[in-house]
Amino acid sequence: MRQLLLDLSAQQPPTFDTFVTGRNAELLQRLHDIASANAQPTLNDRFIYLWGETGAGKTHLLHSLAHAGADSTHRARLISPDADDSAFDYDPAVRCYLLDDCEQLPPASQIAAFNLFNQIRELGGYLVSAGAQPPALLQVREDLRTRLSWGLIYQLHGLTDDEKIAALMHSAQARGMSVSPAILSYLLTHYRRDMPSLSRMLDALDRYSLETKRSITLPLLRDLLQQEADNETP
Repeated sequence: MRQLLLDLSAQQPPTFDTFVTGRNAELLQRLHDIASANAQPTLNDRFIYLWGETGAGKTHLLHSLAHAGADSTHRARLISPDADDSAFDYDPAVRCYLLDDCEQLPPASQIAAFNLFNQIRELGGYLVSAGAQPPALLQVREDLRTRLSWGLIYQLHGLTDDEKIAALMHSAQARGMSVSPAILSYLLTHYRRDMPSLSRMLDALDRYSLETKRSITLPLLRDLLQQEADNETP
């Protein structure tokens, strides 16, 4: 097994630039405004909830917002469902709180999230939350479910197959790769369908082509996919 294939698990830090917008332009612009401190929000605008299917990009966007604040004055704090209680403590220096996978919050964290919401509402800041379902369907405390429903709610729309192929073609051209749409269509059919995985496989295909000195063809892709499948087999 070549080291090349092991690189498939490596991920670059998510950014807004690497998010394929698709039908999510309004949401992306709003998050950009928060990151750049250009927004002049009303009270409701300071609370945003994202929901969508697995792989739609919810976590990518939360991490992008956190990354955008790493070197700026808008400091962000990313909170995972398994975070300890201190992660929910309000800090005036933190401008944006990012709460992922709300449906997985344990009972104690649900209380902490409810309290954090109320503090942000009173003292200032943003809360951007994400979950697999709309707030009204979340299996969490009623008071938290009500709070998450209070602000702006966006369904994150996944890309169609044609949009994924177009995005991958654009990415390939930017790398100077020559890849036919038929090869990318085969990749969609025989590999994971989320864009981060597809993008990593495109990177691996480029490296594999250079390593083997072979053009990017369907047989080359099949060879690479088989090697990764062998690598995943216990």
